[in-house]
Amino acid sequence: MIVTFIRDHVGPTTRYMGKIPIGNFGEKEMNKLYQDPQTDTGSNCPHCGGTRIVSDRQTGEMICANCGLVVTDTIMDTGPEYRVFNLQEANDRRRTGTGYSMSIYDKGLSTVIKGDKDASGKRLDYETQRRMRRLQRQDNRSKVNETHARNLSIAMAELDRMASELHLPQNVKENAALIYRKALKEDLIRGRSIDAFVAASLYAACRLQKIPRPLKEVSKVSKRLHSEVAMTYRLIHKELKLRPPVDGPFKFIPSIAAKLSVNQPTEQLAINILKKADEIKALTGKDPRGLAAAALYMACQETKEKRVQRVIAKAAGTTEVTLRNRYRGLKQALDQMETTPEDLVLQV
Repeated sequence: MIVTFIRDHVGPTTRYMGKIPIGNFGEKEMNKLYQDPQTDTGSNCPHCGGTRIVSDRQTGEMICANCGLVVTDTIMDTGPEYRVFNLQEANDRRRTGTGYSMSIYDKGLSTVIKGDKDASGKRLDYETQRRMRRLQRQDNRSKVNETHARNLSIAMAELDRMASELHLPQNVKENAALIYRKALKEDLIRGRSIDAFVAASLYAACRLQKIPRPLKEVSKVSKRLHSEVAMTYRLIHKELKLRPPVDGPFKFIPSIAAKLSVNQPTEQLAINILKKADEIKALTGKDPRGLAAAALYMACQETKEKRVQRVIAKAAGTTEVTLRNRYRGLKQALDQMETTPEDLVLQV
């Protein structure tokens, strides 16, 4: 058990502000709190004027990190009223459900009727249990009877499956759910495939969040054809007036390099080649994946890593012809600037 003392230097006497136990379930949180004090910009220390105010949740005090003055001792603790010492206890004593989420068909605000006991733990009589089962049955029917709720229930399950297979973060999943809900509100899904709209929404979210996932990769894990997913994405892009950022070749370099298992210096050299060619706008209007593949091929040649064009083109999701055309374009751009890949190795 580690005990930390916080001392108040203000006034003629020196007093200790209490003990803070560290080493139980909240060790990481407490260490983070006292190693990196939270800054409260709304209040200043009345003694030294400092703005680094530390909130001590154990004693309910706010302490100046510069001089040690206790600014106030009446802050409210918003945490639970019970103590836990491991994760199992925390899960057992938690009384709340999942948070508000757009990727859940009812946004996590559903009503659940279950159990055969009352609030005090006593078992309900037979007549009350019969009424509760009837209420539960009617509640479950009311949730799936509406077309809107049934549509979202199917779509969010498919969205969860695709996001898991593509290893996408939670923020992309939430953004995709929001795009799908907007399309449903605009009545774009009537008469069309739910699965295609889910895949198109997920790809649109990846574009908006700058996650390198090509449309072919998204449609590969979808239940619909690539052409249908592409057509649906164009419809969403037009009707919802989405403005995704233009994909650059830089964000495709790490994923292609990981598939090719090239070294870090080779990957950095490819980025330097693209940066140098971008100085004279040689990347404008070109396929970003083709440019990324060509830059990696040029970097592999310079660092003596043997990678054939067919393997690089397959890893980038493009063709060998496109790779050769983009390679010639990068070569001409570097020649125009009187620069060779060997000169860029020094910048790695």
